[in-house]
Amino acid sequence: MISYEVLEQTLKDKRIGKTELSEKLGLSSRTIAKIGKGEKLSERSLQKIADYLGMDPKALMKEVSDNRILRLLREEKEMNLPGGLYHELQVRMTYNSNHIEGSKLSEDQTRMIFETRTIDMGDGVPVDDVLETVHHFRAIDYVIDVAEDELTEDIIKHLHYILKHDTKDQSLGWFAVGDYKKRPNVVGGRETSKPSDVHDHMAALLEAYNAKENVTVEDIIELHAEFEYIHPFQDGNGRVGRLVALKECLRHDIIPFIIEDSKKNFYYRGLSEWRNEKGWLIDTCLDGQDTFKRLLNILGIS
Repeated sequence: MISYEVLEQTLKDKRIGKTELSEKLGLSSRTIAKIGKGEKLSERSLQKIADYLGMDPKALMKEVSDNRILRLLREEKEMNLPGGLYHELQVRMTYNSNHIEGSKLSEDQTRMIFETRTIDMGDGVPVDDVLETVHHFRAIDYVIDVAEDELTEDIIKHLHYILKHDTKDQSLGWFAVGDYKKRPNVVGGRETSKPSDVHDHMAALLEAYNAKENVTVEDIIELHAEFEYIHPFQDGNGRVGRLVALKECLRHDIIPFIIEDSKKNFYYRGLSEWRNEKGWLIDTCLDGQDTFKRLLNILGIS
């Protein structure tokens, strides 16, 4: 969907009135009215206006997503609107995703960091917990920005970089921040992809996933599970994996799922048993989707 907000703002900035446009370019009153309403213009009319302004026609248009949730998130992000969907997604997903991985920050502390950029540290809160909380906010921003792009290894690696840069992990020579792991790792006693195999396994996973024509929430859950089985990074795989799932839900106009910390045992069981019994993880993620739907209801978003 295309909006002409940029055109409207450009005319204001250049102090060019609609009467002037009409007189100089011979545009009809109906076309002029469309500009004010942000409605679609004909290519001919848009080219005339662009030539008059000395601009590329594409520069006067703004792509607006047809996905209502993504559109709302982008609008509220741009406005830095407090108390809306963007605000609550940032706080709730960041708190739950980090807490699942062992962060000691409470939801109130997470909210305080997002809302005030300050923190009451309390006792024994590691500095990296604070850094990774702020980084997770930025990672969600990145997800919203690139939501409609095809999922690539570069996007996934950049999410890892956003989360892990400037933490103590980056000071470790062998820890590859923003790149695939250099050392083997084991999860829950289960062997994961060897470092030498990670690129091939990730490329195959993304090729198969991106080839799907009508992606469902079950497809995204499968992507998430198989990503965790590969475990491509030295650390941070869970958070990156859940951010990737958020991105793909927004990309395919599917209500996202937030895995609550209180459900982490069910979540871990679902991941552990994925290749034997898919239903446990699917049920847990659908429960997380219900969590997101409740949030939409609370905010009056139907």
